[in-house]
Amino acid sequence: MAKADKILCCAIYTRKSTDEGLDKDFNSLDAQREACAAYVISQQHEGWSLLPEHYDDGGHSGGTIERPALQQLLSDVQAGKVDVVVVYKIDRLTRSLADFAKIVDVLDEADASFVSVTQAFSTTSSMGRLTLNVLLSFAQFEREVGAERIRDKVAASKAKGMWMGGSVPLGYKAVDRKLVVIPEEAETIRDIMRRYLEADSIRALVGELRRDGIVSKRYVSKRGSLRVATHSSEDR
Repeated sequence: MAKADKILCCAIYTRKSTDEGLDKDFNSLDAQREACAAYVISQQHEGWSLLPEHYDDGGHSGGTIERPALQQLLSDVQAGKVDVVVVYKIDRLTRSLADFAKIVDVLDEADASFVSVTQAFSTTSSMGRLTLNVLLSFAQFEREVGAERIRDKVAASKAKGMWMGGSVPLGYKAVDRKLVVIPEEAETIRDIMRRYLEADSIRALVGELRRDGIVSKRYVSKRGSLRVATHSSEDR
């Protein structure tokens, strides 16, 4: 078998959205790298050579390219150290079509390519790029539909009066996913509203409440630390 004319330096990139299980002797990142390494070895006749550097992003979402290992990998591509980026699946590299386009631009400028070993896709050809874009479009669509379903479920639950989590506001306590009025705190809320109607300004009211020791609701977190309840505009 003839040897390739050029040696192609291959870098394996791995990612896992959560850090769960990463402390095991053989975790998801190891499994991804092992499969990618085997593929690179199978392409040695094409001049592929595996780089020793590890580009692993454990506990990082694929929804952004602001990941330490990925940024280092792209820098090495731009520096001419990497000819082929090898991943287990496309979504390990990114789940965003826009981010994928940015990554491909970096690869193109450096005359580098990208390969997904389990999906037989590569950016080395125009057809491969078209297929990858179609696949990523569906992946992004699936993610957006999933997010919409979650938002709809939360909105429907709120409409039924169910408490969907977060910091419980002053005057209430959460019981069986419903907010129940605490009489003592409720009277404090009424007092605050009476003062609000009589106050010259919000700043003056806040100063008056602090002076009288009326503060936001406190609660103890799961880690045992004391926290102050905060609420977004959606909670009000």
